[in-house]
Amino acid sequence: MTTTVKGPDGNPRCGWCAAAPEFFDYHDREWGFPVDDDRRLFEKICLESFQSGLSWRTILAKRENFRTAFEQFDFNRVARFNQRDVNRLLKDAGIVRHRGKIEAVINNAKRAQEMVEKEGSLAAFLWRYEPEPKQLGEPQSASTSPESIALSKELKKRGWKFVGPTTVYAFMQAMGLINDHVKNCVTRSKVEQARNKFKRPGT
Repeated sequence: MTTTVKGPDGNPRCGWCAAAPEFFDYHDREWGFPVDDDRRLFEKICLESFQSGLSWRTILAKRENFRTAFEQFDFNRVARFNQRDVNRLLKDAGIVRHRGKIEAVINNAKRAQEMVEKEGSLAAFLWRYEPEPKQLGEPQSASTSPESIALSKELKKRGWKFVGPTTVYAFMQAMGLINDHVKNCVTRSKVEQARNKFKRPGT
């Protein structure tokens, strides 16, 4: 999607903001800005897995409920969840009650612990897969990339679940590994400035 829509201030935003009023704030404050906080990275990869087959509006509306249900996505706490917690979450109407995805979050929390032990942090590992900007196509013209395919493959090899290439690409867009704001979007330059100042983890 390369079209734009006028935001509340009259300036152009990425066209997908038109799908819901709450998207403007998410677009302007979060989407595409680089993140190196392990908890936020873990949260996003989990929420992207929950979104599979659903709309982001559904997930965004339930995000605070997800945070409450999953201990603010503190993966050290989530890794201790057991079958009783799974049963509790399956009764929680505030989240998406999908057994496979709930169990995947718990599994991935354990895998996240292993990654931190081996790599130092989630951020240090994940940011190794940042694409070279010059090799990217037009903004919002792809749903996967060689890097998202490679990262998905490596995560699966390490035992992560619900981390297909499309899910991983959406994660990369949101967490700033890619600046995928369309070229005349008012937020694109702000994201680019943030990316230029951002110190890549592990470097």
